[in-house]
This record gives sequence, C-alpha cells and structure tokens, in this order.
Amino acid sequence: MAANVRIKDQWKEQRLFEQRSLAAGAIIAALSVLLLARLVTLQVVRHDYYTDLSQGNRVRIEPLPAPRGLIVDRNGTVVAENRPAYQLELVREEVPDLADTLKRLATIGLIPAEDIDDARKLVMSHRSFDSVPIRLRLDDEEIATFAVHRFEFPGVDIRTRLARSYPFGELAVHALGYVGAISEQDLGRIDRAAYSGTTLIGKLGVESAYEKELHGQNGSREILVNAQGRSVQRQGAFVPNLRTVAPVAGDDLLLAMDLDVQKTAEEALGDRRGAVIAIDPANGDVIALASRPGFDPNTFGRGITRVEYKALLDDIDRPLFDRALRGTYPSGSTIKPAIALAGLVYKDVTPDDHRFCAGVYRLPGSSRMFREGRSGRHGSVGLVDAIARSCDVYFYDLANRIGVDHISTFLAEFGFGSVTGIDIGGEKSGLLPSREWKRKAFSRPQDQVWFPGETVNFGIGQGYFLVTPLQLAYYTSILANRGTAYRPRLVNGVRDPASGEVRRFPPKKELRVEATAEQWQVVMEGMEGALRGRGTAAATAGRNMTYEIAGKTGTAQVFSVGQNEKYNEHMVPERLRDHSWFIAFAPAEAPRIAVAVLVENGGFGSTGAAPIARKVMDAWILKGGGA
Repeated sequence: MAANVRIKDQWKEQRLFEQRSLAAGAIIAALSVLLLARLVTLQVVRHDYYTDLSQGNRVRIEPLPAPRGLIVDRNGTVVAENRPAYQLELVREEVPDLADTLKRLATIGLIPAEDIDDARKLVMSHRSFDSVPIRLRLDDEEIATFAVHRFEFPGVDIRTRLARSYPFGELAVHALGYVGAISEQDLGRIDRAAYSGTTLIGKLGVESAYEKELHGQNGSREILVNAQGRSVQRQGAFVPNLRTVAPVAGDDLLLAMDLDVQKTAEEALGDRRGAVIAIDPANGDVIALASRPGFDPNTFGRGITRVEYKALLDDIDRPLFDRALRGTYPSGSTIKPAIALAGLVYKDVTPDDHRFCAGVYRLPGSSRMFREGRSGRHGSVGLVDAIARSCDVYFYDLANRIGVDHISTFLAEFGFGSVTGIDIGGEKSGLLPSREWKRKAFSRPQDQVWFPGETVNFGIGQGYFLVTPLQLAYYTSILANRGTAYRPRLVNGVRDPASGEVRRFPPKKELRVEATAEQWQVVMEGMEGALRGRGTAAATAGRNMTYEIAGKTGTAQVFSVGQNEKYNEHMVPERLRDHSWFIAFAPAEAPRIAVAVLVENGGFGSTGAAPIARKVMDAWILKGGGA
C-alpha cells in the first residue's frame, strides 16, 4: 500500500505571507507616523527651545567683573585705584591633567614651584567651569613666554583684568588694608555668583570693612566659541546675536583721612616702631591713622609669594601688625587727667589740695616705696601743677584715695576696656582691671586678691592697665569735648561713580563722661600747663606755639625696676626701654584735632612722642584743617 503524500498548500502560504506583509506595513506606517510627529515636534513645535539649546553649545557666558570703587582722601586724592593687568587663568574642565599642567607652568617660570599646591587647592575650590586666576600681574617677558608655549596648555589663557593699585605704596596701609586673591575661606562666606569672574577681595582695613560698597555688580557677555572652546567671530554662515549685560562699578569711598597729615605722621615716626592717631573731636573723623613699620599692599595685589610672605612674618619689627588698633601697652601718665577728674567727681580731692613730693611714696602702714619719675621730686604741688609736671607721688596718693572700684568705673566711661567701634575690623579692647576681673583672671586664691599697691600703680597708668593707641586718641577727643564723644570713623561718605552723587554718613555721637564745668576746667588748665613753663612737654611740643595746646606726656615701663635699683635707659637693651606716649588736643579753647602718639621703646614721652604730635597738629591746624 502506497504511503500518504502531503501536498503543499500554496494558497494558504500566500494568505499567510500577505497577512504578515500587511502587519509589517502597518507597523512601519505607524512608526513612520510617530517619527514624522516627532520630527514635527522637534523642528516646528519646539523649534525655539532646541534652537536656544543648540546655541548654548557654541555660545558661552563670560562674566564681566565690575570695576572696584576708588578710595580717595578728604581732599579728593586717590589712594587706591584700578589699573589694567594681565593674569594667567585656568579652567579646570578644559585641562587634561591639572597637576601636570601646574608643574609644567612652574618649569617655564610662570608660577613659583612652592606655590603649586596652593594653586591646585585654589582651582579645586572653584567650579570646574570657572576661570581661576593662578598668577596675577604678568610682566611683558612672562606674557611672551606663555605665548610661545600656549599650544601646550589647553584650558590656560591670559586675560586682561583690572588690578588694584596703591599709588602711595605703604602709606596708610594699615588703615586702607589691601586686596588679595579670593581664598578657600573667602569662598565659604561670599555669594559665589556675585563674585563670578572676580579674582580679588578686600583683606584688611577699609578694603575689607567696605567690601560690599566697593565690589559693585558684575555683568556678563555671550561669546561664540568653537569645538576647542576658543572664542571666534562666526561659525560658517552663523552670526549670533550676542547679548551683553554691563557691570556696575562699586561705590567710591570718601575717607576722613587727610593724606598730607598722614604723610607727616609717618615721616615723623620714620624708622621707629609706633603709632599715630589724629581725630577731629567735632565728628570722630580719623584724620590720620599710622602704624610703623608698614608694608607695600601692591605686593599682595600682584600675588605675594610664600618667600615674600614668610619674610614679612619673620621680620622682628612685625610690619604686618597694626599697632594703632591691636597694640596694647600701659598708658603711663597719659591717664592722669582722667584720674584727676575722677578725684574731683568723687570728691576725693579739690583743686587746692596740695601734697609734698619728696620723690617717693609709701602706703600707710607699708615700707614699700613707690618712686617718682624722671624729675625725682617736685616739692609742694597742687592738682593743676601735678598734671602739668606729671607728679607721680601726687597721683599715687590720689589713686589710693579714690580706690580701684571708682577708678575702674570712671575709666570705663572714657571707653577703656572696650573697643571704640571704629569702622574697620581688628580692634582690640585693651584691659581695664578691677577686683572682679582679677578674681576671674587668676586661678590661685592668693592671686585673686586686689592689693592696695596695685591701685597705686593703676593711678599712674602702670600695672595691669593696658590701652591701644586708638583708645588713647578716643579718650583725648573726649577730654577735648569735655565729656562728649564721637565714634571714630575712617570713611565719612560714599560716591556713586556714574552720577557723582555723594552720600555722607552722619557722625555717631556718644555721651560718655559727666562732670561740672569747673571740674573740667581744672583738668584743662593742668594739660595746658604741660606745654608751658615747667610742664613736661614745654621744651619740645610747646616750643614756639602759635596756637594753644593742651597735652599730657606718658612713659610706660616695659619691665619692672627693683626697689633699690635705678632705671638707666642707656644701660638697657633698646627693646626693653620705656615706651613713649603723648596725647594732646588743639587749639585748647576750641579743639579741632586730638592726637595720640606712641613710640615703642622711645624713652620719655616729652622727647620721643611729643615732637611727633606737634608736627601732626601743625600739619592740620596751620593749613586750616577743621576750621
């Protein structure tokens, strides 16, 4: 029997093929419709969106830093300005190997080898697309060197920026401060968007305290770039419509300082270590604020090297230290006018009370001797004469009568023991001792007791009592105003650089010390007497006066002299000699300037500090300042 043979069904296969073809065609048609719809969406419906997006791939937004505001003195002389400079900048995302790039830049001498780690940390602290300055103020030779090797450094370029410049160098540097590269610490406290493209920020003094006013508002511009990120004018037929937002310059600062008086103060100090502060008693304007030695702020503006910075730190004279605001010293006899006024206010003395000065003072019931100063002995002296001739014995006894509690309370009214509130940072408060302070300052019970001998030393500005030169100038301005104080200020206004409109800051008045007119007059007579006759400053600051000066000398001990020893400055190392003080205001009848001068290790106040103060007062009063 023959086997069954299956015959192929061609019609069925044909139908199956047709069905599959139809299904495939339907799928292709559906996909084509979806593709067409997507193309319509991309090309028509969202055309503007994707045009902007594609534009962003070849148009880069570059920040335009705002010009920093100028700083001018009270007469309009520019003391801080902006000048064009070339600096080396790096964009991290465009650099293949950051460490290798920095190393090769050091090899060709564009960055110091010792600054590589600092440069790397600075770059890494910014966003990857930020242009970060790694070297400020390139000279012509360095620019030429980079131009030759430019192709070797993708992501590194030279840009023109405005750099801060101080035309008078180190003059008034501790008042003005300086600008430096934005550090990691700065980035943690500033608005990064507001500082995009900015390379420098105020570090000290006015530059730091008024950073907000000086900084301005940065702008931006769109630039066309190629695939390598380089700026180009056009890409093929594409010529973009690039937008620019202009920056707004920072406000100009109007200083209360008089540059001529400031220059006089610093030249008078010369190479000596010290400070000079001059204040207008009528409003608190700081006419001069000098601290010597100083340093050139332009060094920081161009980018100080580690070697240069270390040299400043290691300098035995400490040029970076602001003696005017941060130096604390015993006041010496400059505090005697306040002690005299305290005695009058608390009725522990009258103007007619006389004491006999035999050159030494002993506390009742004690054998310890407190010696008179340079003059040795004064004989019988009254309160006015005691101020004028700076009789220590008189004030030893007066301080013992007043007591430490009243002295501390009264001196606090002059601002001692607290900051004056000047409009720049870094000020120290000094030290105003009291019974309570001593209990907290010492751990051993026997050291926490306040002894009568400490009150006696307090009365002539020795012992624990410490002041800053700024505090003494502030105190002198209160004496000049007979109790009224104005908060010291270095800046008294700002100016809009576009319109020229000036906005002045009102002075801040503070009522500090209350005493009767008669009590004030006694103190004034004593201070005026210091510049006349047998007064301690008559032969120096008081010589050939053309206007009346009221002042007080002071000599602050650096180390203690034994009971049976005599101080001989010629036998003492220079840095262990007494500090020299002088405070004064003038004209005495209508004060226009109050001055405090410190000369470290300068010896007696009458010979070290007083002549400097006279030069400063002459520079202001004889040219009509404050009139």
